[in-house]
Formats: sequence, C-alpha cells, structure tokens
Amino acid sequence: MEKLNKCCCGNDNQQDEKKVELEKLFAEYKGKKGALIPVLQKAQDIYGYLPKEVIADIADGLNLPVSQVYGVCTFYSQFHLNPRGENIIRVCMGTACHVRGADKVLERLQADLGVEPGETTEDLKFTLESVACIGACGLAPVIMINDNTHGRLDADTVSEVLDKYK
Repeated sequence: MEKLNKCCCGNDNQQDEKKVELEKLFAEYKGKKGALIPVLQKAQDIYGYLPKEVIADIADGLNLPVSQVYGVCTFYSQFHLNPRGENIIRVCMGTACHVRGADKVLERLQADLGVEPGETTEDLKFTLESVACIGACGLAPVIMINDNTHGRLDADTVSEVLDKYK
C-alpha cells in the first residue's frame, strides 16, 4: 500500500500530512449523522481526488461499508476517483454551442491534448470535460478553463486559448 500511496498521492511527508488531516476529519465528524458527504468533500480537497485507499480509510473512520462510501462517490459528479488536472477544461455542448461548432472545438481539444472527455493528460496539466450547458449562449461556442470563460471559438482559436495555460 505504501507504494500505491507514493505513486498517487505524493512523497511520504506529504502523505503523512494528508493522513493526519484525514484523521482530524474523522475526529471532527465522529458520531455525527450525515457526515459522509462532508468528509468526502474535505478528503477530496486534501488529496485532489478520492483514491481507493482513502475511500477505504473513510469507510473505516466512519464505520461504514466500503460499498456505501463508493456508491456515494460514484453517484455524485462532484466526486472524482482519478487524479484531475491542474486546469479543468469544460466544453459546452448545449444547443447554441452545438449549432455553432462546439463539436469541432472539442475535436481540436482532444487532438491537442491527446485525451477524450473525462480524461486527464499524463502530466496532470489538463482534464477535459464535456458539459451540457455553461450558460453563456451568446458567446457560443464556449469553453471554461478553471473559472475563465472563453467564447466565440473555433478550432483554431481554441488552440490559441489553450496555449495560454500550458
């Protein structure tokens, strides 16, 4: 298990610090009803995602079956079971964006990054997501990179935008 922790969660000192933070969470929420979701949220903040080992630790710490913890993790889209990129790219696929070429923007991003929607680049720099609507229809097609909205894109301009985050 140590080998896995080094691989997915950083060096030993970082891992120890994260474990201590997780233990503090268990102490804070011990015996409280409805603790699972806030503990998962805070654990994800600590680790950046929810590794299998952390899910097992949470189940132990809250005295819950691993299947219940995993079920909650997979039910809610806010929880991530794999490492996420430093930059989260969301491509709007809503009606206005679709009509104005969002599919071409997504294709270019996939080609430039070498990943499919839902995947993260090997260097953990980018995670690519396809979303139903960003709510900026007047700027269609639109992408968001982290909290920044970029609109009126095409296959060429999206590459220029992406270069700013590399």
